[in-house]
This record gives sequence, structure tokens and C-alpha cells, in this order.
Amino acid sequence: MPDLKLLALDQEDLEVISAYTQDAVLRVNEMGFAMSDNRFALIMNRYVWEEDDPKSKGLRRRSAMHFDKVTKVKSKGINLDSEDGVLDLLSITFRETDAPSGVVTLSFAGGGTVELMVECLELRLSDLGASWAAKATPHHETN
Repeated sequence: MPDLKLLALDQEDLEVISAYTQDAVLRVNEMGFAMSDNRFALIMNRYVWEEDDPKSKGLRRRSAMHFDKVTKVKSKGINLDSEDGVLDLLSITFRETDAPSGVVTLSFAGGGTVELMVECLELRLSDLGASWAAKATPHHETN
């Protein structure tokens, strides 16, 4: 399976990356804002949704994601002092405020969010290595 290397510059691109990163898990200390570079980055273990083997519990891969042109970061419902805290990423959305600037929202299980104020949408996702067997397949209730 080839490594993912994706770029999002618009809403449609972002929806694709959000789908690929749904149910990624990361530690609180594996994300941060480099103010001098205007970059927010995180390292995660993403569930490999593109792997289609119904007999297995699936795979996970170590992946890096970073947002450029970030001017400010706010979080809600996340204890940033909890270095061992684990987050489960549910979705990534973008709301335009004054085109092309806007707010990127990373939504986590349990209601926590990280909001990135950006000059424009610019996001990169890259897999970093081999995959490994997942302990379980993520499952979501649908209405």
C-alpha cells in the first residue's frame, strides 16, 4: 500500500483529508503551534480507511499533518497540560470568514476542539512509515 501524501487548498480537498484522518489517535503533546513559522502540526496514528479487508480489524499508520498560514490557535475542552492525554480525531472542517481566510476546526471525541485561524486553507498530510494491525475497527452509530 503506497504512502498517502495529500494537499488541501479548498473545501473539497479538506473533506477528503478529513475522511482519511477520521478516528486518528494522538497524544496531546504530539501537536503544537510554531508561531514563528505560522504552522500548526501534529503526529497521529491514523486508521487506514482505504484498506479494504473485511476479515481483519484493519490497520493504522503513523502520519503527520500540518497547517500553514496559521495566525492564532484556540482550544476548548482539551487539557493541554495532560502530556499523556489521548485524543480521537473525528473531523476537520473549514469556515470561511473573510475570503480566503477562515477558521479550521479539529473536532475530537468527547467534544474537545482546536480552532486554527488561518490566512487561507493550506494543509498537508503525509504517511511516515509502515502500517501495523489495529487493535479494533472504529465504529460509529448512524441515525
